[in-house]
Formats: sequence, structure tokens, C-alpha cells
Amino acid sequence: MTVAISITATPEQLAAVKYTSDGLVPAIVQEEATGQVLMMGWMNEEVLRETLETGRTVFWSRSRQCRWRKGDTSGDRQWVRAAYYDCDGDTLLFVVEQEGEGACHTGERSCFYRRFGPGEDAPDGVAAGER
Repeated sequence: MTVAISITATPEQLAAVKYTSDGLVPAIVQEEATGQVLMMGWMNEEVLRETLETGRTVFWSRSRQCRWRKGDTSGDRQWVRAAYYDCDGDTLLFVVEQEGEGACHTGERSCFYRRFGPGEDAPDGVAAGER
């Protein structure tokens, strides 16, 4: 059974996060076991705090204007193992243990399975012919 890990951020660390005019910050999610980038979502201050406190990724849906916790519907939960903010404080990175089939609503493991350039789209971010 997977165990949630709470991350205690200092007030100074939380204050260093820079939000857009909409009150959001992009959050990249990377799989701990493989290093693969799984997805990008948006967070406001409330869901950032919830993610750090509960150890599960929570995002803000810009289209539905509500919070959503990854995996509540699909069962494909993300368990936070580490959290970072970048040098400018305007992007977050969460290293997670991915549970279930994957992160993408299409059924792919990663949302980044489509590549620019010649060749077909291929699962797992691998271009056709590179398997």
C-alpha cells in the first residue's frame, strides 16, 4: 500500500511562489521511478498547500473553475515524493509515485506522448522508429 508523505514548506518558501494574474502557477509532474515528465497542471495557493499537506497532487481546473485531485475519478493517483520551485518561483515540479495506468486522461502514461516533427505519434514520448 502506498503511503502519503506530507511536505512541510516554510512560509518563506511559499511566499517565493509567483502566481499569474489569475492566481495560478504551472506545476510539472515527473515520475520518480523513470524521470519521465507525466503532465502539467495548474495550482493556486490553496491546492498547492493541500498537495504539500496531503501528499497527493491536487490541481485547479481552469475550464471548470474548481479543484481536482488526481486519481479521484480514474484511480490513477499521484503520491508526492518531492516538491520543488524553480529559480524564478514561477514554476513548480512535483516528483511522484504514479499509481495506476498513468497520468493522461487519454489513457497514455504521459500527457507528452506526441512529438513534433516527422513520424507518427508514439506512446510514452518515444517517436516512431526509436523503439
